[in-house]
Amino acid sequence: MDFGVLGRRAGGLAAGVAGVFGASAPAWAADAGVTAGNTAWILIASALVLFMTLPGLALFYAGLVRARNVLSVLMNCFAICCVVSLIWVSFGYSVAFDAGGPWLGTLHKAFLAGMDPVMESNGLPEMVFALFQMTFAIITPALMIGAFPERVPFAFVVVFSALWTVIVYLPAAHWLWGGGWMAGMGALDFAGGIVVHTTAGVSALVAAVMVGRRRGFPHELIPPHSPAMTMAGAGILWVGWFGFNGGSALAADAGAASAILATHAAASAGALTWTAIEWLKVGKPTSIGLVTGCIAGLATVTPAAGYVGPGGGMALGVAGAAVCFYAVLLVKFRWRIDDSLDVFAVHGVGGMVGSVLLSVFALTEMGGRGLAPGMGLWDQLGVQVMAVAVTALWSGVATWGLVRGLGAVLDRRVSPDVEFEGLDLPSHGERAYEIG
Repeated sequence: MDFGVLGRRAGGLAAGVAGVFGASAPAWAADAGVTAGNTAWILIASALVLFMTLPGLALFYAGLVRARNVLSVLMNCFAICCVVSLIWVSFGYSVAFDAGGPWLGTLHKAFLAGMDPVMESNGLPEMVFALFQMTFAIITPALMIGAFPERVPFAFVVVFSALWTVIVYLPAAHWLWGGGWMAGMGALDFAGGIVVHTTAGVSALVAAVMVGRRRGFPHELIPPHSPAMTMAGAGILWVGWFGFNGGSALAADAGAASAILATHAAASAGALTWTAIEWLKVGKPTSIGLVTGCIAGLATVTPAAGYVGPGGGMALGVAGAAVCFYAVLLVKFRWRIDDSLDVFAVHGVGGMVGSVLLSVFALTEMGGRGLAPGMGLWDQLGVQVMAVAVTALWSGVATWGLVRGLGAVLDRRVSPDVEFEGLDLPSHGERAYEIG
């Protein structure tokens, strides 16, 4: 989200562009005097983004693991939501978004004190803006747990997620969305391709390597226990993504509508692209392939949704699904890294690809809204690559340090017997399914 750009409402309509992208060029109309409507929309969008984590992401991930680990995945998502929410209210929002230096904000708005009744940049009550941003902070560490389910203790997951939010997510959010140094250089990230997907994806890969492979990987097939549950979770994620990307316009206007249309087009194109590739390579289209392609398309369009037209969203969905498909093969079968639910290959790679390609599809000639002020194509491309590279490097190094340091005081892996039995009963005294 480039809030400096989003906060200024552009008057008139963007010029139409010939061709397929031009036919879908968004209209950026000024909507004066609709603060109440904007506030209502962001409140709804906040609920939609929280709905993405609980139950969307939780069900999506739970369907992909063995039946004896379903409850542990649901518990992880639920607990992360709780702990990150308290961090956000206590000091997280202030560190990420209060005016400060180029690297971090201040603590002047700790416990959400001194919030502005109306923010000058976007016309929203600051409490509403803080609520919306909290839901992004919640889902980002929750994404990571898909890299190491079925083998990491509950205590390690919760403490690691809390510390990771403070050390990795809060600085990255400030750099790009809180007026930090990347925003000052003109880097663009509409809804989280860098702040959410790059941080979570790279960190997931590093954590998966450090935690180690699941028992039997890569020689044994570890199939999902419930593709139907995963499809249900993916459907919730798709709908919730309308709040994720559409809400990032921070107004109920043509910009939000265009972002949602681009998002929907990317999801549809990504799902069909992945299915087509899988059908050609494997011989059958699978439900897991269809929904994974959908998520790849959504992750890829996220950084660009407010800057591109629906035609650009469609192109990003195709590109993201194709690149992510082969990234999954690379990670799992060439590198033999057990990123169990493909967090890096789908979310990380998709977010990075979209963050770079927005430099092309945001051009007005391609039906987009245009680049950052004063930026040409190559300038924007260079800044986007730099922002992705620095964020990825920081995420990877910080995650390595966290896993290593935390592993000195907490077990970062369950015993072989618990892993064989499944985490549900030994860790929580309950099962997701009672049989008999």
